[in-house]
Amino acid sequence: MIEFLEKIWESTGLHQFQLDSSLLIKTLIMYVIIGVLVYLAIVKGFEPLLLLPIAFGMLLANIPGANLFHSDLFISSDPNFEFSILNVIKKGNLIDFLYLGVKLGIYPSLIFLGVGAMTDFSPLIADPKRLFMGGTAQLGVFAAFAGALLLGFTVEEAAAIGIIGGADGPTAILVTKILAPHRLGAIAIAAYSYMALIPMIQPPIMRLLTTKKERAIKMEQLRSVSKLELVAFPIIVTVLVSIILPDAAPLIGFLMFGNLLTVSGVTDRISKAAQNELMNIVTIFLGVSVGATANAENFLSLPTLMIIGLGLCAFMLSTVGGVLGGKFMCWITHGKINPLIGAAGVSAVPMAARVAQKVGREENPDNYLLMHAMGPNVAGVIGSAIAAGVFLALFK
Repeated sequence: MIEFLEKIWESTGLHQFQLDSSLLIKTLIMYVIIGVLVYLAIVKGFEPLLLLPIAFGMLLANIPGANLFHSDLFISSDPNFEFSILNVIKKGNLIDFLYLGVKLGIYPSLIFLGVGAMTDFSPLIADPKRLFMGGTAQLGVFAAFAGALLLGFTVEEAAAIGIIGGADGPTAILVTKILAPHRLGAIAIAAYSYMALIPMIQPPIMRLLTTKKERAIKMEQLRSVSKLELVAFPIIVTVLVSIILPDAAPLIGFLMFGNLLTVSGVTDRISKAAQNELMNIVTIFLGVSVGATANAENFLSLPTLMIIGLGLCAFMLSTVGGVLGGKFMCWITHGKINPLIGAAGVSAVPMAARVAQKVGREENPDNYLLMHAMGPNVAGVIGSAIAAGVFLALFK
C-alpha cells in the first residue's frame, strides 16, 4: 500500500517541485505571464482569438511532469539531428501532432488564406501610392534585425526577431520555424502580444509625430475599383512577388488565393469556409501548439527578455516609419493625405487601420479615415511577407 502511494506521489507535479525547488519559482513566474495574457484576452478584449489559445498552450506546457510537448522531437543542438515525422508519430502525443503544422509551415499559409479571403484590397488598388507607406512601416523589421545582431544574436535569430516588427504573427512564425526554431515561443508570444497592444502602443507615437492640423486632414473619397482590377490584382501580385522572391510564395500565394476566392464572386462557399471554419480551426491549432513551446526552462532566460524588448522597439519604429512615410506623402500631395494612415502600414489588419480612424476622429469627429487607412494596412501585409522572403532568401 505504501509503495502504491509512493508511486502516485512520484507521478505528481508536486514531486517534481520537491526534486527541483527552482522549478516551482519558474512555474509560478510562467503562470503570472499566462495570467497577463488571459487578462489581455478576456478583460481587455485584445486579440482574444489568438492570445487565449496561446496562453492555454503555455499552461499545458508548464504543468510539471505532464510532458505534453516534446521539443526534442523537432529541434536539437546535435548537428547530426534529423527531423523525422515517423519519429513524431511513434513517440509524440496530440500537441506534438498539432505542432507538425507549425514545423512544416502549414498553419501560417492557411492563416494567410483566411486573411486574404477577408481582406479588401480595393483601397490599395484605387491608390497604389499607398504601397509606399506599407514599405516605410517595415522600418522596425530591419532596425530590430540590426539591434539583435548588436546584442549578440546569430544572423538567423536576428532575422526572426526582426520580423516581429511587421506586426504579422503567421509571418513571424514561418520565418522563425525555419531560421531559429528554438526561439519560436518567445518570438511568437512577443509578436501576438504586441499586435494585441497596438491600440496602446501606436496612438502616443502618432500624436507625437503629427500636428493637430495634419491629424484633422479630411481625405477625398477613393475612386471605385472595377471587378477586372480586383480579379487581376491577386494574380499579378502573386506572379511578380513569387518570381522575384520565391521564398515569399507560400505566404503571398495563399494570401492572394484567398482574396481571389472572394473577389471572383463564383466561390462564395469556399471563400466563407476559408474566412470562418478553416480560419477558426487553424487559429486554435496554431495558438495551442505555439504556446506549448514556451516552457519555463527555455522561456525564462535573458535572450527571451531581449527578444521582448527588441519586439517592442520594432513595433514602435515600424509605427514611426509608417507615420513618417505618411508625412512625406502629405507633403508631396500638398496636404491631401492624412499622415495618420501611415501608421496603419503595419500589417495588423484591420486593427491598425481602426487605430488611425480613432486618432483622426479625436481631432475631427467628421473624419472617416478607415477605408483610406486600409490601403497602407493591406500594403503592410504584402510588405511583411516580402521582408520575410528577403530574410529567408539571404539566411535560410
